[in-house]
Amino acid sequence: MRILVGEPKQERAVRTREVILRAAAAVFDECGYTGASISKIMNRSGVTQGGMYFHFKSKEALAHAVMASQQEFVQLPAGRDGLQRLIDITFHIAGELADNVLFRASVRLAVEQGELGIHDDTAYQEWAELFHTQLVAAQRDGELYEDVDVREFATVLVGAYTGTQIFSNAATHREDLPQRVAALWRYLLPALTDAQTRRGLRVQPCARAAAT
Repeated sequence: MRILVGEPKQERAVRTREVILRAAAAVFDECGYTGASISKIMNRSGVTQGGMYFHFKSKEALAHAVMASQQEFVQLPAGRDGLQRLIDITFHIAGELADNVLFRASVRLAVEQGELGIHDDTAYQEWAELFHTQLVAAQRDGELYEDVDVREFATVLVGAYTGTQIFSNAATHREDLPQRVAALWRYLLPALTDAQTRRGLRVQPCARAAAT
């Protein structure tokens, strides 16, 4: 890791932590938690042992941090908050699981954490909050049935989506995840909104920018 001359100490520390976190995510994705090691992460990041342990005291601490950084690893699609953006986000996440090694690692750790002795629902709660924000906007705009509990549905969607991507990963290494997400929405949307609103929604992946 190249340190910029004259870079303020606090900014350098923040940047070093980010470099370590991203290197750890890449190693966890390649090796899993058991196969990952502090030495592999140090080699990937280019950070010294002192720099590593200043920010993270153990591999478990790194795993916690990677899991809690899921949304930092993903740039969500733009759009007006509401039901269509919620749908678009779920398809975007499917694409990120295919293409974004950092995000994929954080999801892998979150799913496998029981085997690792880690119990942390931070990532799931953050996605539930994001989904809740979109549902609140949809409710405000009259897109949802009046009796929809948006807080409850946000958690239901996180659980349903998690199970869908796990099944897809086991079956096809997530190659069919977009199709499974589309099927998920075909069954969920009738519980949320009327037929007229459903006809105006796009339930398919948006075009994604080419990887750089």
